[in-house]
Amino acid sequence: MPVPKSKVSPSFITEDFLLENKYAKILYHEYAAKQPIIDYHNHLPPDQIAANRTFENITSVWLAGDHYKWRAMRALGISEEYITGQASDWEKFEKWAYAVPYTMRNPLYHWTHLELMRYFGIHETLNQNNAKEIFEFCNTRLQQPDFSSQGLLSQLNVKVVCTTDDPTDNLIHHQNFEKQGSSLKMKPAFRPDKAFAVENPITYHKYIERLAEVTSISIDSYEDLLAALQNRIDFFHQTGGRISDHGLESLYFEPDSKLDLDTIFKKAISAQVLTKDEISFFKYRTLIELGKMYHGKGWVQQFHLGALRNNNSRSLIKLGPDTGFDSIGDFSQASALSGFLNELDHSDQLAKTILYNLNPSDNEVIATMAGNFNDGTVKGKIQFGSAWWFLDQKDGMEKQINSLSNIGLISCFVGMLTDSRSFLSFPRHEYFRRILCNLFGRDIANGELPNDEQWIGKIISDICYNNANEFFDFGN
Repeated sequence: MPVPKSKVSPSFITEDFLLENKYAKILYHEYAAKQPIIDYHNHLPPDQIAANRTFENITSVWLAGDHYKWRAMRALGISEEYITGQASDWEKFEKWAYAVPYTMRNPLYHWTHLELMRYFGIHETLNQNNAKEIFEFCNTRLQQPDFSSQGLLSQLNVKVVCTTDDPTDNLIHHQNFEKQGSSLKMKPAFRPDKAFAVENPITYHKYIERLAEVTSISIDSYEDLLAALQNRIDFFHQTGGRISDHGLESLYFEPDSKLDLDTIFKKAISAQVLTKDEISFFKYRTLIELGKMYHGKGWVQQFHLGALRNNNSRSLIKLGPDTGFDSIGDFSQASALSGFLNELDHSDQLAKTILYNLNPSDNEVIATMAGNFNDGTVKGKIQFGSAWWFLDQKDGMEKQINSLSNIGLISCFVGMLTDSRSFLSFPRHEYFRRILCNLFGRDIANGELPNDEQWIGKIISDICYNNANEFFDFGN
C-alpha cells in the first residue's frame, strides 16, 4: 500500500520546521538530529518491550493510555465511549481524526503530525476525510517487523529507556530483556511513593504486606521498613537500576517534630487514621532515608513537583487515576525544598538530583535552588529538569531553557525525555531539539552569541545526548 498522498493538505512540517534562520538549521541538522536518544524517564510497559509486542492497529499503539489526547477529545464534546469506552478501535481513531484539526496551537497538533511522519512516512494532515485511508495504511505498516515495540524504538535511534517501577516489582521483564543481548538498554527506575503513602492506612497496610512478601522481611517496625526498602534498592541496582523517581506535590521538611516514626508506622499498618503532621513527618523522614540510600549507590534521584492530581472525583471513581484529570498545582516549593536538599547535603549524602517543575511561576525558584547545591564534584550535579507534562510544549520548553540559561548553565543540561506511555512519543525529542537549536540560532542572528559553529554545535550535542550519557551510570 503506498503512503497516502493528500491533494489538499500536505504537511506543514518541513525539513526546517521551527528553525527560523540558517544558524538554527545548521545546529539542528548537523549537531542535534544525529544524536541518539537516552529517554531516562517514561512510563512504557517493560513487558511489552521485553516481549517485542506487535500492535493490532494504530489505535492500540497511539490512543490507548494517552490522556493528552483524551483531554482534547473531551473538550470537544466527544463522548467517553469513543475515548476510554467500548467503541471499536476504528471508531476511536475516527473520532481522534475528527478532533485533530481542532487542536491547532495545542502541542498535540505538532506531535500528531510528527509521529505520523517519522514512523509512517505520512506527509499529510490528519482529518476525518482521510482517516480511513490513514488508519488502514498504518495498520498494514504495524504488521512489519520494524514496527514492533523494539522496532519503533530503534527507528528513532533510542539507546536507553528507563521505565518506572514499584519496589515490589520483580523486574523479570528487565532481566529477560537483558538476556536478549539487544543494543537497546532497558533500565528500571525505582518509584517508592507507595512505601510512604500513609495518608490512606487501608491501602498502605496492604502495600506493606506485599513489600514484606517480596523481601521476605517481616515489616513490623519503621526500621524493618527501611531494611525492606534497602533490600529492594539493592535488587534494582543488581538489575541495572541507577535512577529513582518521585511524584510529589512538594517536598517535605519537618526537622523539629517531636513525633515518633515507629509509632506513626505502627498506627498506619493497623489502619488507624493519622494526623496531617504525622503524615508530613513520616514522608519527610522516609524521603531523607531514601535519599541517603540513593547516594550510597551513586544513583540519580528525580523529583517531579507540582501536580494536583485526580481533581474530578466523579471521573476518578468511574475511570481511575491517570485518565486526564490532573492539573498544575500552586504549592509553595522553595522553603521545604531548600531544607530537604540542605539536610542531605549537610552530611554530604545528596545524590545527583533532577528537579522537575510543573508550575511555570516556579521556574526561577527551581533554577536558583539547583545552583545552591552544586558542589564541584559532578558536572551539573543538581539539574533543573526539562519542561514537564503540561509544560512540554514550545512555550514551556522555551521558558524552562531560558530560566536555566539565565540562572544556571544550559551547557550542563541533560536534555529531554518523553514521560510517556506511548511507543510513538519519541519525536518529542526532535521537537525539543528543534526548539533548542532555534533559540541558539536566534541568539547568533541577533549578535548575542558568536557565530562559532563548532563550539555551539558541541554544546547542542552535549545537551541532546552527551551530558545524559555522562550523568547516568548506565554502562554505555
